[in-house]
Amino acid sequence: MGVDQVRFSRRQGLVAAAVGIAGAGVMAGATADAAPNRAHYRVRGLRAPVELIVDRYGVPHIYARDEDDVFLAQGFNAARERLFQIDLWRRRGLGKLAEVLGPDYVPQDRATRLFLYRGDMDVEWARYSPDAQRIAARFTAGINAYLDWLDEHPEQLPAEFGVLGYRPDRWEPADVVRIRSHGLTRNLTSEVKRARVACAAGVDADQVRQGLQPDHRTVVPDGFDPCALPDDVLEVFDLATQEVEFAEGRIRKSVVRDPATEGSNNWVISGERTATGRPILANDPHRAYSAPSLRYLAHLSAPGLDVIGAGEPALPGISIGHNGTVAFGLTIFPMDQEDLYVYELDPADRRRYRYQGGWEAMSVLREQVEVRDEAARTVELAFTRHGPVIHVDEQRNLAYAVRTAWLEPGMSPYFGSVAYMRARNFDEFTRAMRNWGAPTENQVYADVDGNIGWVPGGLAPKRVGYDGLLPVPGDGRYEWDGFRSGDDLPRRLNPAEGFIATANQFNLPPEHQGLGLGYEWTNPFRHQRIVEVLSRQRRHTIADSQQLQNDQLSIPARRLIALLSGVDSGESDLRRALRMLRGWDAVEAADSGPAALFEVWLSKHLGPGFVRAAVPKAAEIIEDADTLVLLDELENPGRWLPDAAARDRLLLDTLRSAYAEVRELLGRGERTWKWGELQHSFFQHPASAAFNAVDRARFDVGPLPRGGSPDTVNQSSYRTSDFRQTNGPSFRMVLDVGDWDSSVAVNTPGQSGDPDDPHYRDLAERWRTGEYFPLAYSREAVESIAERWVQLLPA
Repeated sequence: MGVDQVRFSRRQGLVAAAVGIAGAGVMAGATADAAPNRAHYRVRGLRAPVELIVDRYGVPHIYARDEDDVFLAQGFNAARERLFQIDLWRRRGLGKLAEVLGPDYVPQDRATRLFLYRGDMDVEWARYSPDAQRIAARFTAGINAYLDWLDEHPEQLPAEFGVLGYRPDRWEPADVVRIRSHGLTRNLTSEVKRARVACAAGVDADQVRQGLQPDHRTVVPDGFDPCALPDDVLEVFDLATQEVEFAEGRIRKSVVRDPATEGSNNWVISGERTATGRPILANDPHRAYSAPSLRYLAHLSAPGLDVIGAGEPALPGISIGHNGTVAFGLTIFPMDQEDLYVYELDPADRRRYRYQGGWEAMSVLREQVEVRDEAARTVELAFTRHGPVIHVDEQRNLAYAVRTAWLEPGMSPYFGSVAYMRARNFDEFTRAMRNWGAPTENQVYADVDGNIGWVPGGLAPKRVGYDGLLPVPGDGRYEWDGFRSGDDLPRRLNPAEGFIATANQFNLPPEHQGLGLGYEWTNPFRHQRIVEVLSRQRRHTIADSQQLQNDQLSIPARRLIALLSGVDSGESDLRRALRMLRGWDAVEAADSGPAALFEVWLSKHLGPGFVRAAVPKAAEIIEDADTLVLLDELENPGRWLPDAAARDRLLLDTLRSAYAEVRELLGRGERTWKWGELQHSFFQHPASAAFNAVDRARFDVGPLPRGGSPDTVNQSSYRTSDFRQTNGPSFRMVLDVGDWDSSVAVNTPGQSGDPDDPHYRDLAERWRTGEYFPLAYSREAVESIAERWVQLLPA
């Protein structure tokens, strides 16, 4: 579809959508009962009536007579609240964008189809739980039932479909699990970055970009030339894993997410260290920010199942929450599940590659990609024995393919939660986590008997003769020898410290460090701050966990302030800058002037300046330094910097330029500087770029002033180009284990996907200021904050 066609369909669709949607709210089109806050739907596939209570914070509490109906109702409600979001998720994941958006999206469709699961579906379903297929079938039947209802009420189609000029599609149960490219992946992009640094300055220089844990020195694999990598070697992979981008109907090059910045915090505290004697479990997973949120809270209640918390809107079940007996929360466990393979091609037939001394043929699939208003396109998908081919370098006669664990059975991101969300004790929970595939996770655990625990999970390749940190030849010398069992991974139950915390840091016990699970872990600063706070609290409360989740003290700032005590300058501006930072408490609040100076200094001046000084040959390749490596070198110069004098010059030179930049950005009066005037949260709708200004104002939320940084517990990664926050804790939860109604949560910007519903953006300010709402669980507590009642009746 061309630009003019997009504009035409937008004009047509906006009129119809505005008439049907404006002012209608969540209950739009449902048959109204006598009371204005009651409604009912006729739902195909339901076996018995289902009651849905929406509380005043937008959380749906779904009560059904059996599990089949509760999962169908979950699917129906997900479509009712988030239809455009989950339809776009499905279309992107299956490679069906061009069908509705036009030929510009054919390359992304082709790329995404390379990473669909194409294995045995019986084996796939069995990896999750005995009833996984039935759960997915009921959930997708619920989505389709809502689409059936929309067929009878077309005026209620969400406005985005009118803007873009297409209708949502029906789902198959397999759609839930075949889509793999939405998961958080690692470490393919880092392999390529490391190769580029190795070409420019030697492989050791890459430790300035990414320090390795445990201490490790990688070597360039025999047969791999780091300087031979094409500039566009990851173009197809990036297309396959990026979100849908719009710009007047055309795909645009986006900044692909850096998985190293997508993490989370969680902790669990024994009753011996809490004020009530009951465990407390807290979790704030960090994801990219958008409107609506990438997570959705729900409560599923049926005989044998009563689980509440957050999950993925397009998936059944709950991945973060509790079931009345067991509580669970996750963070990323940075396991290496990917490798880039390089192949020598047969000059006489580039569909063959060298393997173990001979030539082996690629398998090639040809698929039709439907294209809006045009003839279908045929695309070729090539695969080696290791995985999908993402690039062919005809000049060098080389091909590149991705080997990734997430194409193995049981790797649908987050779907494995259908097993552990029903666990009743630690043994059942660890048994459910044994087959967990993706994303690789740290799960913290607590139960009503007072137990607390830690169970990491993820499908871990066994590499033979190499470490996975650089691309390798695909000729048979560098292979995987199967996968490690979940029982090979560490776990803890009721530790003597009385608490467990994870924040993506290096947390492998010594006896597990030889397993080769991965070397690229997130810096330890958030975990260090969490442990620092929890260690000094003996009567921890729910309010304490809320405060800790919103904590903005920066340990890197504290360490750098200490270094500044030993330097001085006669320059007036530098003296002002030094005075600001030396008198600062290292708390990166939104209204802090020193925080603005510090973050601009660290991210745009000191970090890049250290790279230029330490590895000048790679300075154009390494965008920024690993902060832990930077701090260690500044405190003990000698490896990357010649001496303390060079260190002090670097500190002063970069602080001088940072102060000048902040003065340019925020004005000369440093007393009025505020970090939140630079860093901001902005929740952008996925299709915002295709909207006009009026629609954009309806669908986008923000900007909101934002404190914190990538290194604070209240995490905030941002773009240095404009200081927009790219990801962080959009969802927070603190659970009082055993007194469940005392638990709290928040989601941002809101629960609903309808911009005319109050719950679309009503939680954004509450989230920004560190406030929560009660996560009601008992029927009595739910009814006390009920806002709307919806009956789902068998059609």
